[in-house]
Amino acid sequence: MSKPTLMQKLAILSDAAKYDASCASSGTSKRDSVKTKGIGSTEGSGICHAYAPDGRCISLLKILMTNFCIYDCVYCVNRSSSNVARARFSVEEVVKLTMEFYKRNYIEGLFLSSGIIRNSDYTMEEMVRIARKLRMEENFAGYIHLKTIPDASPKLIEEAGLFADRLSINIELPTDIALEALAPEKKPRDIKRSMGHLRLKIDEHKGEAKDRARPAKFAPGGQSTQMIIGADAANDEDILGRSENLYGNYRLRRVYYSAFSPIPDSSSRLPLSRPPLMREHRLYQADWLMRFYGFGKDEIVSGGTDGMLDLAIDPKLAWALKNRGRFPVDVNRADREMLLRVPGFGTKAVDRILSTRRHRTLRLDDVARLCHSVEKVRPFVQALDWTPGGLTDRDNLRGLVAPKAQQLSLF
Repeated sequence: MSKPTLMQKLAILSDAAKYDASCASSGTSKRDSVKTKGIGSTEGSGICHAYAPDGRCISLLKILMTNFCIYDCVYCVNRSSSNVARARFSVEEVVKLTMEFYKRNYIEGLFLSSGIIRNSDYTMEEMVRIARKLRMEENFAGYIHLKTIPDASPKLIEEAGLFADRLSINIELPTDIALEALAPEKKPRDIKRSMGHLRLKIDEHKGEAKDRARPAKFAPGGQSTQMIIGADAANDEDILGRSENLYGNYRLRRVYYSAFSPIPDSSSRLPLSRPPLMREHRLYQADWLMRFYGFGKDEIVSGGTDGMLDLAIDPKLAWALKNRGRFPVDVNRADREMLLRVPGFGTKAVDRILSTRRHRTLRLDDVARLCHSVEKVRPFVQALDWTPGGLTDRDNLRGLVAPKAQQLSLF
């Protein structure tokens, strides 16, 4: 049997990486090379598109170093017992692909993950070699995100942080019990220990602004993690509770939620409980409310039933409908915390309201200019010339403000 070509490997290992949630290069340090104009949308195996907070499209080469793996995690398409095409890049091949794609303006950075081959230290050492070679030999100044191996040597993970912009260690599943049942080779204590160690190293390398000799940069984009949802019986309350804990204990930049879908090849015993992509979407919205809007996990979950989010409407609207006694909110008097709880108001709209009302008393037309959807906002606010009256308490309010169903195009 002939050896696969580089492009055949790329096809296999980019497809195998599609279950890894990638992130844009937000949060990392700025370098001159990333100011090049025109980097963006293009097509090709392994190129994914993500968006930075400022709206820039970030193109990343997203691949696995290999999809061979000694572990047999039930939920993973690349598990050792899975009947999938296998391939493995050498260190030199990953470096070559990254540099060739970068020089052609196809990509702005590299997102690299891997199955476990031989053992954790060997795999991690190969990934570090790739990052080191890119930085030290190729003078690559683009973005690098490495998915690290939890039970690899701390020294290897520390070295990875000197070359990568962001590191991530997957928490895998919402509960330790599920992880022990579905991925018995992976130990929750190893994952938590590695995440804690990584947090300490990031803090250690930050230094103080007044320091004359600041420590070397270490994973300036911080650390993130990924959680698979729908592969076990955890409800949304369990998932958000785990995320709340992770943000608090490890100061993560981001928790990524990856919707589980049954693996086609296989003997997967795992059920598909709810529409996976919509559930993933609602969890991201709920996560955003916890991180930027001041909501607690319990408040968000209270908008649904039995510990699950409402799939039909977004979590903020669901919360507002169940807490109508706190509305309407006076846009001319309410504080920022309460304005952020109004359905239809984002952080930018709230900042504009607070800024504008210093100079004049706001009318409903002013509110309409400052937010995206005044129809959604109308039942929950009052302004100089507007009060919703009994609209806030109407029995059919949900139907008035919920997104309308749309027929998808058949052609």
